[in-house]
Amino acid sequence: MAFADKLLRIDLSARTVESEQIPESWLRRFIGGKGLSARYLYDELAPGTDPLAPENALLFMCGPLTGRIPGESRYSVVTKSPLTGTFLDSYTGGTFPESLAGALSNHLGLLVTGSASDPVTIRIADGDATIESAGELWGKTVPETCENFDSPTSCIGPAGERLVRYATIASDGGDHHAARGGSGAVMGSKNLKAVVSEWSEFGEETGGTEDHDYRSTDIGKWQAASETVETIDFANEVGVLPTKGWQESSFEGADDLGIESIRESAIGRERPGEDVSGGFRIESEEGETVPRGATSISLGAGLGIDDFDAVAVLGALCDSLGLDLISAGNAVAWTMRAAEKGLIERDIEFSDDEPARALLEEIAARSSPLGDTLADGIDAATAQCGGEELIPTVKGMDLPTYDPRRSPSMALAYATSDRGACHRRARPVLEEVFAAEEWSDERRAEAVIAEQNLRSFLWCLVVDDFAGEALWKNGTEAEDGGNEWLHEIGFGRSREELLRIGERVWTMTRLFNVREGFSREDDLLPVALQKPVSGDDRDGERLEDESFARLLSAYYERREWDEQGRPTQALLSRLELDNVVDQQTPIGMKRRSEENGG
Repeated sequence: MAFADKLLRIDLSARTVESEQIPESWLRRFIGGKGLSARYLYDELAPGTDPLAPENALLFMCGPLTGRIPGESRYSVVTKSPLTGTFLDSYTGGTFPESLAGALSNHLGLLVTGSASDPVTIRIADGDATIESAGELWGKTVPETCENFDSPTSCIGPAGERLVRYATIASDGGDHHAARGGSGAVMGSKNLKAVVSEWSEFGEETGGTEDHDYRSTDIGKWQAASETVETIDFANEVGVLPTKGWQESSFEGADDLGIESIRESAIGRERPGEDVSGGFRIESEEGETVPRGATSISLGAGLGIDDFDAVAVLGALCDSLGLDLISAGNAVAWTMRAAEKGLIERDIEFSDDEPARALLEEIAARSSPLGDTLADGIDAATAQCGGEELIPTVKGMDLPTYDPRRSPSMALAYATSDRGACHRRARPVLEEVFAAEEWSDERRAEAVIAEQNLRSFLWCLVVDDFAGEALWKNGTEAEDGGNEWLHEIGFGRSREELLRIGERVWTMTRLFNVREGFSREDDLLPVALQKPVSGDDRDGERLEDESFARLLSAYYERREWDEQGRPTQALLSRLELDNVVDQQTPIGMKRRSEENGG
């Protein structure tokens, strides 16, 4: 099994393509995917770089196991976020990642800088890249763009072209998206409409062994049965479902949006005939769509809409325009609440899907003053109109999926996420809400850190989230987390070493954010979560800022960061990051316990 060890560097301003060797020490310490991209981004960008300037870097990165193990292949998109100003990594699947890995040959990814003078497409084949004109594609939707090519394609829609700060990079006609944080806007700022991968062996059987067939695990069976659309059923059952703009924690219409309703509406599965079926395919007046868990939550419960057909239309619209449907749904919810409170003048109400649909189109096109403001994010809208307490955000990114007012550990996961509020970095809520006894601050901090480190490692491999977690939990000491395949390519490690890689990568992204000026003040508990939630027996629940501050300190202590959230020199030495840090990055000297003589 060959190991890719090169990178394609593409400068769109100069229209040049170069192949370069990845430093061996970088491969050893960061492997690929998130880790290697974090190392490159820290090295490439000067502090304060405008995310939408030509100088920003946009990386399309595979991992050494992309396309080689069971489960849907993934690739990562890494850049500096135009929504948050933080490090940003997004992941997506479908047909594109496996084809990209094959087309790149002995390269792990491509690093794109500069900005083309006119719209272009990058075509990857046989380990090389060509830059081609794409002027005729500018203005086209995601499905229209993908239909223009015979090979797997990753592209932006109108939202990316208009630099909406939560625009996505989509593939498979809009079935899959590198969604959160606005990587699509960075792609649009570079006048890059699409990346096309041409690989002659695409579609042939690849990788995987019976010893690590995750389809037989509980996670694999759950994914085949429901994908992530069952998330709304779980969230509603345990009372963490953000409803009507984060005012309530459960939704009476959840059953109409849940797994059973979706099964009844589905016309098939995304990948028919395969051992592990993909998501449910739904036909709507906006075209076919593959709804995920966030679709019913953000565009359904979040907007008070219990008509699944209407929710599917909104989801298909976001997919077509290239909008992150989580941020788009929260932007519409903010508008509904702001109109109720008289902060803005807009004829829009909860449960009414037509005005929501119109507003989504205005946001993607920036075709109205309100749509233009919301295209820059909820924080931009609150800065102009007020209403900071309406929709929770962290570092400029609005919260997704789970309301953490019943799970302080989930609030901590949102606050400390390296890309702004994210439920994929750690999901301790899945355990905490069922705990027999209340968790201590130490238990909460440990749970969040453990998940953040593990996922950071798995995202270096860029494997399917579900497959990766199943392999880790079901493997032996020598086989955890795909280690069997890592040994085959000469990168096998012990379990302890693999987790240290995850910790190193998490620390690397923290160093990037600290250098950008982020500190403890940004790892905040949103004002909206300090307001009581209403509904059923949890009426009045909220999180307290003072207790959250103690929890955050416990997290910093276990991370070996100082009280301002800066990694300490001792931690950098332990993780072999001493020679990485530049003089512009503030470093913590001691943890709180050391300052107090502990």
